[in-house]
Amino acid sequence: MDILIRAASVAEYEELGEITARAYLDDGLLDFNEDDFYLNVLRDVAGRAASGEVLVADHDGTVLGGVTFASNTSPLADIAGPGEAEFRMLAVAREARGRGAGEALVRACMARAGALEGVTHLVLSTQRSMTGAHRIYERLGFTRTPERDWAPIPGLTLLTYRLEL
Repeated sequence: MDILIRAASVAEYEELGEITARAYLDDGLLDFNEDDFYLNVLRDVAGRAASGEVLVADHDGTVLGGVTFASNTSPLADIAGPGEAEFRMLAVAREARGRGAGEALVRACMARAGALEGVTHLVLSTQRSMTGAHRIYERLGFTRTPERDWAPIPGLTLLTYRLEL
């Protein structure tokens, strides 16, 4: 399948926000379901695009999923420190999974991080139950960094990964 990774257009923000929100909701990743405060963050693609780079996976004009890329100076970076870039909110529509969109999005983040002067590592946070994503990260050379695991809210510990570029 030919998948094009490109910047999300303003006209696609709402659609990508829904893809991202649905991915988290349908996979049971939000503790409070439709009432979860993070749902609004997931839907706010315009807000993310103002502080980072929002990429989409496109197949023949159909948005399959997206990801947010952030340098370590971006307010979107949760764990990136000096010499690191980060990606967040990787999501692929359920009907598009298994077709390479997730991996293509991660590879695009790897390329963007590698192109940034002074950036030597790419980092991310993930939930324990996101095992499909973990397989992609590990296949692409990311390693677990349990010493960096953190909890954005009580009861939700995020696992971390790091890739040397």
